[in-house]
Amino acid sequence: MLFDEVIGQEQPKALFRQMIHTDRMPHALLLLAATGSGGLPLALALAQYLLCEQSGEQDSACGECKHCRKAAKYVHPDLHFSFPTIGTNALSDHFLPQWREALFANPYLEINDWLQHIGAENKQGNINKDECLNIIRKLSLKSFESPRKVVILWLPEYLGNEGNRLLKVIEEPPEQTVFILVAENQELILNTILSRCQLVKINLLSDEEIATALRERNGLPAEDAMAIAQLASGNFNDALKAAQHEESDQAVQFLDWMRRCYKGLPKEMVEWANDFAGQGRENQKHFLQYALHFWREFLVLKTRGEEVVRLREREKQTAIGMAKVIQLPQLEAIIQLLDDCMFYVERNAHPKILFLDASIQINHIIKHWSAYQEQQKARLAKGLA
Repeated sequence: MLFDEVIGQEQPKALFRQMIHTDRMPHALLLLAATGSGGLPLALALAQYLLCEQSGEQDSACGECKHCRKAAKYVHPDLHFSFPTIGTNALSDHFLPQWREALFANPYLEINDWLQHIGAENKQGNINKDECLNIIRKLSLKSFESPRKVVILWLPEYLGNEGNRLLKVIEEPPEQTVFILVAENQELILNTILSRCQLVKINLLSDEEIATALRERNGLPAEDAMAIAQLASGNFNDALKAAQHEESDQAVQFLDWMRRCYKGLPKEMVEWANDFAGQGRENQKHFLQYALHFWREFLVLKTRGEEVVRLREREKQTAIGMAKVIQLPQLEAIIQLLDDCMFYVERNAHPKILFLDASIQINHIIKHWSAYQEQQKARLAKGLA
């Protein structure tokens, strides 16, 4: 991938060029980028630039030398990838064919897309001990073709404590070896790893940058491209999905859930919870992220008006209808409830029980607010007693 193929992000591109031109490339970079903002594409473009025969002589990889041709296909023998996988003793090398397919399809992908691509279902991805040892083993070998070796480690948040095995090789890598770590959540990365990397923060994409990319790459009319860009909130991956589907699956499912919660019919809520429980933890977390996005935009609707709300038309009309019956204290309770659900999903709570309870609580928050408040006070008092 070339820098010109990466949407926006001119500031980090200029920084990387300066590092290479002045021969001040650190041995370990950590790109901290929000989902869909281009952290992984930047890492791919930088890796190709580092491996290019003419790196340092121009502002981007040439795209024509043998190193560039192989790097562009993600098959360069001195370009190594590490990413979350599933299965006991699984290595990233076992999933390289699927990884290349995913990158060719969409280098702006997020973790849920990747895990579904490899058939994770309800399994959670991780970067395990064997993968860390494999990285160390590969770096102990001489480079095959290029003077440099480049390691792209996508989502070091999934290392956990196993990341401590990489501390020495990150701090003192073999000569001409560059680590490029691409992260989304700094709080989940080991401090021992953070302290050994030069941090580069990647900003969200602007609406204009996303709209331009949708026009040029997907052929969307300017008006539609800008409407989708405003909904995506800086996430090009979400913009691509919105461009491909008039309404996202999460939106359809969420609005259906809210209708069932509002009606409060036990059979309908049980059916929804049972069906949703079978979708796997990663899909459940992705759904909750969308739900929190909806309620954040609902807050904007309540406080600033519908003109600035980043929701598609059907979602916006639903939010306008809800605004008549949901006040700010109720909204705060719903958001807190969804935050709690995210916490419990990540800790393997029983999904049927969790989401049926959440459905009942949302019904009480919307239609029986006074009774819900008294119930919460009683719970709090019982917990303190």
